[in-house]
Amino acid sequence: MKVMSDAAAVTAQSNLPELSVSELAQAVKRTMETTFDRVRVRGELGRVLIAKSGHLYVDLKDEGATISTVMWKANVQQLSFKPEEGLEVVAEGRLSTYPGRSQYQLICERMAPAGVGALLAQLEKLKAKLQGEGLFARERKKAIPYLPRTIGVVTSPTGAVIRDILHRLRERFPCRVIVWPVLVQGPEAAGQVARAIKGFNAIEGANRPDVLIVARGGGSIEDLWAFNEEIVVRAAAASDIPLISAVGHETDTTLIDYASDHRAPTPTAAAEKAVPVRAELIERVTSADGRLKNGLVRGLERRRTELRAAAAKLPRLEMLFQIPQQRYDRAAERLNAALVSNTRAAQSKLDRVAARLRPEALGQDIVRRREHLARTSARLQPAIKRTLDSHKKHLEGATRMLESLSHKSVLQRGFVMVQRDDGSLVRAAKDLNAGDVVNLTFADEQKKAVIDPAGDGSSKPRGKGKPGGDQGSLF
Repeated sequence: MKVMSDAAAVTAQSNLPELSVSELAQAVKRTMETTFDRVRVRGELGRVLIAKSGHLYVDLKDEGATISTVMWKANVQQLSFKPEEGLEVVAEGRLSTYPGRSQYQLICERMAPAGVGALLAQLEKLKAKLQGEGLFARERKKAIPYLPRTIGVVTSPTGAVIRDILHRLRERFPCRVIVWPVLVQGPEAAGQVARAIKGFNAIEGANRPDVLIVARGGGSIEDLWAFNEEIVVRAAAASDIPLISAVGHETDTTLIDYASDHRAPTPTAAAEKAVPVRAELIERVTSADGRLKNGLVRGLERRRTELRAAAAKLPRLEMLFQIPQQRYDRAAERLNAALVSNTRAAQSKLDRVAARLRPEALGQDIVRRREHLARTSARLQPAIKRTLDSHKKHLEGATRMLESLSHKSVLQRGFVMVQRDDGSLVRAAKDLNAGDVVNLTFADEQKKAVIDPAGDGSSKPRGKGKPGGDQGSLF
């Protein structure tokens, strides 16, 4: 009762409204967001986390405090640099609370590196990384074609840069130019420039450029930052088309300058590098043509002089033909006599052959050959008979010897040939066992028999056989 009285007394003495935890948290949230609806904070990035959803969660801190900071996915995609732990930045947004943990946080809408020092540190880190991968190696550089038919230009279509490039190309060597319009400053610039370089490389056929120019006018390091982005540097290094970078003034250097095949100090210098001076080229061709003609004339004159000198040393034509003419005359004199002699020799040989071909001589030769044929025929029949008789006697002797050596003659004398079923001969009684089936060959026929299982030799064989044998009964 006393406790209840004390509680009632406290309630009676306080006139504050009673709030739930959620109501109090929401009231603090509204107060925080109303009082600090827009703030700009400078600090160092601590914990850096990009969630799977694309939102960025970081700790913004200095030597005395830490503020939890959140940047939603849409704003993260607009960042022109990669947030890393230890980087000093300037964050702009509004303060709010997170009632679930009873803590306040900065809802960041914009974030940028704090000053040139931070940008340069980030630039040097990225440069060292890409250089370690070999993207800046000299052996990767490709030569710029001497007379390109088509030039691709990646730049803003409204700036003075494209006008300077086109003007310089018209002055030096007019050619076909394809402009790929892009933003050259801002969060979207890097992606557009990288896509433009890849787009030009994807073109095939006559529209494919022979050389690319990536150009932009001068500006601060922040203005030129898009050309330091990793996506742009990798696209430039991977380009199959030779690429000239012309970003900023002569004193400005960006990472695309290291990855490109050639760096020009200005966009105008890039145009000068891409094409030669047409007038100078015409003058060189004209000069070379003149030198070529003069060289041909001098060469012809020199060879004409050499020909005249060589011709003067040659003997006269009639002297060259004197000796061959003499040889011809002598050969002509010998020709008639040789023809007559050869004809006579051939006639004599013909006469000898013709003498042997007279009918009387041919008839005598035929008679002589007929007589020889008759004598040969008379000797042929006796010779054939004698040969046949000799072979017949030899065959009869071999037949008698075969019959004397044949086993059939042995069988005629009362012997029997014993064979197993596989045809092998049984040469001794010990080779047989009781129950074996054997074939018995007599002089007139064959019989099958089975060795008597008793094997004692006391049983009498059945059928015809030699009594008293020890092979058992035969069936």
